[in-house]
Amino acid sequence: MTRWGRFRRPRRLTSVQHDWIAGYLMTAPVVIGALLFVVVPLGAVFWYSLHDWNVLAGTFVFAGADNYARMLSDPGLRDALLASLWFSIGLVVLNISLALGLAVLLDQHLPGTTTFRTFFFSPVVVSLVAWTIVWGFLLQDDGGINGFLALIGIDGPNWLRNETTAMISVIVVQVFKNVGLNMILFLAALQGVPQDLHEAARLDGAGAWRRFRSITLPLISPTVLLVSILTIVGSLEVFAQIAVLTGGGPGTSTTVLVYYLFQQAFRFNDFGYASSISVLLFGIVLVLTLIQWQTRKRWVFHEN
Repeated sequence: MTRWGRFRRPRRLTSVQHDWIAGYLMTAPVVIGALLFVVVPLGAVFWYSLHDWNVLAGTFVFAGADNYARMLSDPGLRDALLASLWFSIGLVVLNISLALGLAVLLDQHLPGTTTFRTFFFSPVVVSLVAWTIVWGFLLQDDGGINGFLALIGIDGPNWLRNETTAMISVIVVQVFKNVGLNMILFLAALQGVPQDLHEAARLDGAGAWRRFRSITLPLISPTVLLVSILTIVGSLEVFAQIAVLTGGGPGTSTTVLVYYLFQQAFRFNDFGYASSISVLLFGIVLVLTLIQWQTRKRWVFHEN
């Protein structure tokens, strides 16, 4: 038998090749899912933003950068950006500070800790729409909150019909809805802080605030970064609370960017312009996330 007729066994894969194949197989579902449900939709939205698309009129005409030029002179968009700014600032400050304060209290192992933790975490698992509807009744002019204030001699305002109190009300409702999740994240981080560091600082005469600022806060800074990113991104994506509680009013005081996008797409049927607002929203979220990620080295523990 010639050498060409000899049977050649297939070459066996090395362990490194096995690892490469296993790695590709395990990551393939995630990569394919990201391509189908993230990259492709983003590309489609950008493509739509370059067109004048009205579903009712049946028009789909290439418009180039007209939609983006329109955003520069749109007073409604400026109001929506300003409302989103105030909402995000209020939500981030109140949510993170309250969640951290509650986590510090829970870390003291006081009596009733389990009940306290359940009370603040239970809104997280409640339906968002149901939670918002209940608060809508409580915040009415003759609702439960003003009824309670009347018992102590205070004439409460119509919370959802005043520009200032409407925004405050929406922020507070959102804070109480999600503060429990951030509280649990902070609590987990606090329980990982070595107690011997606190004991050493206490022996050196450091007070409670100094120990928190110099030991606890730096050690839980990775969790602070995570909570900050999640809270900021969530604040820019709020919709259901605005739609149920205020409908963007009074006036445009609570018309945040996502709700304004909804109005352009599903009330005015201007899907091309709505797509350009979506691209703007994506850019804002991306820039803010990158800023937080790049500045982490200055204040996050273990970062160089």
